[in-house]
Amino acid sequence: MTLTEKVSFTAQLQKNHTVQAPKLIRWRFKLDNNQPLKIGVNFLGQHKNWQFFYTKMRKDGRITIPKLILSLFENQETSLTGNAAEITLEPA
Repeated sequence: MTLTEKVSFTAQLQKNHTVQAPKLIRWRFKLDNNQPLKIGVNFLGQHKNWQFFYTKMRKDGRITIPKLILSLFENQETSLTGNAAEITLEPA
């Protein structure tokens, strides 16, 4: 069974530009690492638009956010590591 509907959750940006999908979401939808997903990212506390990209989830449930997407949110002085982000997962 693969993801068939849009799912949203809040996660903290970890080092190496990754976020981890909650285990309950991975179990509920039986997410596997070979399903292509459309990922939406919006950092909380910023008035930026949603940014979307396509990727696959790693075996440990982590999703790597591309540097280009992060550069649209970051300033020259600040890093987003540790900040909360709203994440949406959709089937591609």
